[in-house]
Amino acid sequence: QLQASGGGLVQAGGSLRLSCAASGRTYSNSAMGWFRQAPGQQREFVAGFNVAGNQVYANFVKGRFTISKDNVENTVYLHLTNLKPEDTAVYYCAARSRSSWGRHEHEYDYWGQGTQVTVSS
Repeated sequence: QLQASGGGLVQAGGSLRLSCAASGRTYSNSAMGWFRQAPGQQREFVAGFNVAGNQVYANFVKGRFTISKDNVENTVYLHLTNLKPEDTAVYYCAARSRSSWGRHEHEYDYWGQGTQVTVSS
């Protein structure tokens, strides 16, 4: 089970740290990722990493977001900085049954419930 938290309302230029706590099974052999879905839009890939810890980001991130993990706490983080109104969305964490990262929704097998991020201008 994946539990996302940390969303909220923030002004443009602000920062948030999203957390994704895993329970029920270990995800140490799973690639992990964050997606987001804005109202009326399809869910899109934000960031991910493979089991080796190599990271990949969507082009729109442009150095503003950082994905990380704490294997002891079994938690994945997404640190959002320099937020823009267009970053407003529900953010989801997800895990694959494979060790390699994926950029597409259908490549992930386990999903958290999402956490709302709202950026005001």
